[in-house]
Amino acid sequence: MSTAIKFGTSGWRGVISDTFTFANVELAAHSIAQFLRENPPPGAAKRIIIGYDTRFLSREFATRCAEIVASYGFEAWLTNRDVPTPVVSHAIRVHKASGGINITASHNPPEYNGLKFNGADGGPAVPEVTKGIEDKAAELAGRIPSGEECHSRSFKTFDPMPAYFTQVRKLVDFAALRRWRKSAVVDLMFGTGRGYLDALLEKRGGWRVESLHGETDPLFGKGHPEPIRENMGELLARLKKSRATIGLGLDPDADRFAVVDSDGSFMSPNEVLALTLYHLVKNRHWTGAVVRTVATSHLVDAVAGLFGVQVRETPVGFKYIGAAMEREPVIVGGEESGGLSVRGHLPEKDGIMACLLMAELVAYEGTSLRRILRGIERRTGRIVSDRINLRVTPERKEELLKKFAAGLQEFAGRRVIEKVTIDGFKFLLGDGCWVMFRASGTEPVLRCYLEARSVRQLAEFRASALKLLE
Repeated sequence: MSTAIKFGTSGWRGVISDTFTFANVELAAHSIAQFLRENPPPGAAKRIIIGYDTRFLSREFATRCAEIVASYGFEAWLTNRDVPTPVVSHAIRVHKASGGINITASHNPPEYNGLKFNGADGGPAVPEVTKGIEDKAAELAGRIPSGEECHSRSFKTFDPMPAYFTQVRKLVDFAALRRWRKSAVVDLMFGTGRGYLDALLEKRGGWRVESLHGETDPLFGKGHPEPIRENMGELLARLKKSRATIGLGLDPDADRFAVVDSDGSFMSPNEVLALTLYHLVKNRHWTGAVVRTVATSHLVDAVAGLFGVQVRETPVGFKYIGAAMEREPVIVGGEESGGLSVRGHLPEKDGIMACLLMAELVAYEGTSLRRILRGIERRTGRIVSDRINLRVTPERKEELLKKFAAGLQEFAGRRVIEKVTIDGFKFLLGDGCWVMFRASGTEPVLRCYLEARSVRQLAEFRASALKLLE
């Protein structure tokens, strides 16, 4: 039996029937149950929430996890249907559970599945917890219990939707949405967000909603279910045809988002994070800090500077943002890969919340997101970002990382003025410009992040980065 239960930036993932097998999922469930039995979270009930997405065999994997954790004396609460990751997170908090298992590979291609574990606070498990689970898996490999003893306890099926809707209604100004009733195109990407984002916007907000891909399909329409510009062609076409106010999208477990303006402009997660901060401070008068990962745009810093908001910088991974949000009042926390949460909500990314707040922003301002962003840029100056994903062999990846660890004296003809090693290698170039190199925690990819003051300068940075990586 394989012992390769390794948690990356966001859970453990693998190709179905290759490394993601029933045997390995069972091993992970035993390891989680034993770890929690030996390290019970203070004040939490002996209860574990189990959810799943719309991928092939996800419900079956989740059911097996429920059977196993119940055999250890935990109350196993299995969701009554596929559910978004933020809904699992909220259920953990509201039911005071010791943690939650979610069977999902998020935005990975259809052949993948995965397992996310969230702690008693509802946030992604921190590294010391995932390391403990990995060590337990290595210890148990080859000798985990089997047979009827792991089927002997019953589990409970429950509906987490009503409690989550109650939570969202506390944070989103649906009255503002109803006062400025417009229309939206929502791409649900064959995932768990159906009945959540579309229903909240339509039934609570009074907007006209045209939903795309609201049915379940484990092949995701033979496409890649990541809500990025390249995969949103149908949403863009429908938006143009319908003349809707905004286009919104979710990945299969609804923790990541896509936002498209009325003119077809794709709003990057960096821009959405900055716009959310702007909106919650200017229009909703929220106070606190803002948290972003080291790879996230300094446009966030520029907006924070307009309002005197302090910025916190973390390593890549929402678990670090969530931990920061639990320590102090944080208006919004987010990352450039499409994760966002807000004060009083969850220490877990929530694409549903991000999309609703963008609709709320245009309702408050009565204009498009692009125009709002241009108004911000007139005060902060232009800041543009890019990311390069380079698939490399493990040997080449290590070679490049060693090169960056030694440092760069200059990049694209600009002197490096500071090196930041919170996560990967980030080189500050002055005037808000920077370049960063980091190995992905979920894919065999080396990532390069770039930020410049103009589109032309960004193109120069991109060319220099590609030359450096060759």
